[in-house]
Amino acid sequence: MKIPEKIKVPAPTAWPIVLAFGLTLVSAGFVTAASISFLGAVLTIAGAVGWFREVLPAESHEWAPVAREELVIQTKRETVERIAFTGSRASLPVEVYPISAGVKGGLAGGIVMACLAAAYGILSGNGIWYPMNLLVAGLFPGIGDTAAQIGTFNLQALIIATSIHLVISLLVGMLYGVMLPIAPRRPILLGGFAAPLLWSFLIYGSLAEINPVMNQRIDWLWFVISQIGFGLVAGLVVARQERIGTRQPAPLVVRMGIEAPGLIDEHHEEANR
Repeated sequence: MKIPEKIKVPAPTAWPIVLAFGLTLVSAGFVTAASISFLGAVLTIAGAVGWFREVLPAESHEWAPVAREELVIQTKRETVERIAFTGSRASLPVEVYPISAGVKGGLAGGIVMACLAAAYGILSGNGIWYPMNLLVAGLFPGIGDTAAQIGTFNLQALIIATSIHLVISLLVGMLYGVMLPIAPRRPILLGGFAAPLLWSFLIYGSLAEINPVMNQRIDWLWFVISQIGFGLVAGLVVARQERIGTRQPAPLVVRMGIEAPGLIDEHHEEANR
């Protein structure tokens, strides 16, 4: 059989991703701000029209050259690692980060983010307490009237702002621990830039409803810089932690922590056959 020089394949297109992202923003706007839904509607319409134009009235194709290559499979390993088959589809990823990795990443990123925010307060002339007080200024009408009031030390506001910042940092750090194994090739790109920029965009559209005082006085350039600083440090810390293997061979009842001796014994008997 003669191998052709080129074959016709479907042309690549990014319109399905644009359509999905637009629908996501439309839904997010229902609980945040109308501007996010409007942007999502524009992306949804553009994605739908672009996708239909790729297949109607005729499907888009392109010619791809056929590369002839003789593959010789070689390995330097003495043994081949395999995932044990338990009669059901294997779970992915095979290895994940422990919860402690997310906690460490969240704490490290939170400290760097707080330092960047404090640097902004000093360089802007508003005072080192300005960023932390601004976080909760909507809860304390007495300190949100002027920039000078926000920049003064307030113990109650500082305690509440520190608690909020700590909780959010820990939650995002643990989220990084879940996300980074899914993108093992570019963990810093995902954790350091993609996630902080998307998070900043969503906050930009919803902050007017969540914290009007902060929305009026926030410096968005420094906010994005702080978010990227958090993402880079948290992503690096999490990525440097040792991964642990998921319990692939274990039955569902064992992974759920349910004591079922009969089922466990049956599973071991089947595995030994």
